[in-house]
Amino acid sequence: MTELKHLAPLMKRGSEFLNVKYPILCGAMTWVSEPKLVAAVCNSGCFGCLAGGNAPVEVLRSQIQELRSLTDKPFAVNLITIAPAYLDHLALMAEMKVPYIVFAGSFPKEKEVEAAKATGAKVLCFASTISIAERMIKFGADAIILEGSEAGGHIGHVSSVVLMQQVLFRFADQLPVFVAGGIATGKMIAHALLMGASGAQLGTRFVMTEECRVHDNFKLAFRRANARDAVATPQFDSKLPVVSVRALRNKGMDEFGKLQLKLLKELEAGTVSRQFAQEEVERFWVGALRRAAIEGDVDNGSLMAGQSVGLVDKIVPIKDLVEELVTDAETELARVRGLLA
Repeated sequence: MTELKHLAPLMKRGSEFLNVKYPILCGAMTWVSEPKLVAAVCNSGCFGCLAGGNAPVEVLRSQIQELRSLTDKPFAVNLITIAPAYLDHLALMAEMKVPYIVFAGSFPKEKEVEAAKATGAKVLCFASTISIAERMIKFGADAIILEGSEAGGHIGHVSSVVLMQQVLFRFADQLPVFVAGGIATGKMIAHALLMGASGAQLGTRFVMTEECRVHDNFKLAFRRANARDAVATPQFDSKLPVVSVRALRNKGMDEFGKLQLKLLKELEAGTVSRQFAQEEVERFWVGALRRAAIEGDVDNGSLMAGQSVGLVDKIVPIKDLVEELVTDAETELARVRGLLA
């Protein structure tokens, strides 16, 4: 490994907050970020996040136990605030005493952030706009993950570049801010750190590792995809608020459009509640993602991917990925220093 004389000082804050060697987070991906992948990420010196998804409580409990048997490094459990099992998952955290909790999907209420912090965990909250960042900081988040719309899975509507200017530049001195969305290279990580970020979160690149246990068809779809193939789902009507999801365009995405229209008709007829409709939307994505990631049905399942999928064309061991990221980051920082000399 290259000596990281330029990179080490910039990583210090994020590394100390996460208690890891490299403040590079593997984003929690439902059906993908299972205990073995998360442990491999943690054991590589990076920070892994176990995806809670909408797993039954007993399944999530057993996954946390399995993860602890595979690594003694710190990790996070990612809780999806719009998942039907969300409050049960949050209650489980008090029992399991995990070191970090990440709220995702939508945004937690203040009492939920307080409940998470009361377990002794450090709490990270996503922010996709400046107002949400301000709210999460007010609620007591220990760190922010600033996620641009380029990311895969549940996303907001503002790009990483704009969010960095709106939020990172404003709050980086106040608390650790990690950046996510469209990041796939060590060079980009280097520049994020130079701008004040405490680290970076990647998802799509970790899918394309040997340790990731998703179906080969899933990885092949990623290898073949261009950045423009990863598109965000629309919201047809404010009567059914849905969090946009970025995934590779296929039949499954078309089916989601049909589901929205069906639920909107039922809402107008008064045969279902808005909460039920929103839960049906989330169940759709959980099931569709399983069909693609686990069963290999890449036509009808959900291929959640960020636009960084256009930068990925090979499958590598996590060890090689991490070495590439940090070496390229160090090389870029040396280049920048030369420019400034």
